[in-house]
Amino acid sequence: MLELYEKSRADEVGLSREQFCGILKEIAAKYLPEGAAAGERQELYRSLRVEELSLARACAAGNERAWEVFLTRYREKLYDMAAGIAREYSASRELADALYADLYGSENRTGQRVSKLASYTGRGSLEGWLRTVMAQQFINRYRQQRRLVSLEEESEGGRQFAAPNPEPDPPADSRLAAATDEALAELTSEDRFLLSAYYLDGRTLAEVARMVGVHESTISRKLEKVAKSLRKRIAILLIQRGMSRQQAEEAMEIDVRDIQINIRDRLTQKPGGGSFSDKSAPEEE
Repeated sequence: MLELYEKSRADEVGLSREQFCGILKEIAAKYLPEGAAAGERQELYRSLRVEELSLARACAAGNERAWEVFLTRYREKLYDMAAGIAREYSASRELADALYADLYGSENRTGQRVSKLASYTGRGSLEGWLRTVMAQQFINRYRQQRRLVSLEEESEGGRQFAAPNPEPDPPADSRLAAATDEALAELTSEDRFLLSAYYLDGRTLAEVARMVGVHESTISRKLEKVAKSLRKRIAILLIQRGMSRQQAEEAMEIDVRDIQINIRDRLTQKPGGGSFSDKSAPEEE
């Protein structure tokens, strides 16, 4: 913990060691099963972007020094992101300012500070997270405007009707879906099984090791190798489909739980059809 605390530079933005440890435990409780081994916790902690995590959480707590750092690093980036999403100048400035207000936060009725930055967990870059949050906010604002327009139109002539159901969420970038499909299809059935069991089913390293009959450390090394290889392959495929390297890297920062792609089906699907049992190891290729 001390090494991670020093690496995070949390003391420079006003977070004590106790506060930093509390944040890590909160994240572990969210992403690891109850009773997870110490090794799994350390693996998760090492994967986090702890410096960006400390900055975001210090900002959420209202630390002015942290906000100075945040503004220096991200203020202009917020406006650039908004311009790319909203396209029109005034709308993009309004979008960026609205998000900034949500990030800065305010006190609720109980006196507790509420900020969107409190939900950042460090599992991807802060810049990529900000872009995702802003895109979702833009969609929400668009839906709200559609509902208001609908109500205004339907109230003319004394008629009052409920607004129509909101449209379904727009699909993820088709290039990401296609690249993910292709990269997963290239994996062996064993690799797909391991990824599904550990990352999607929430099984521990020990449980996965027992299922395939090898040592826990072997599974740990295998998972790390497969995950890195898969992410690298998807990034290459995204670039081949027209994304810039920066766009591909940002796309890869999105948490699998935040993408509207049915990755579970793709991971568990056998090359010849059907799916693996959740209680048995895959057949040898």
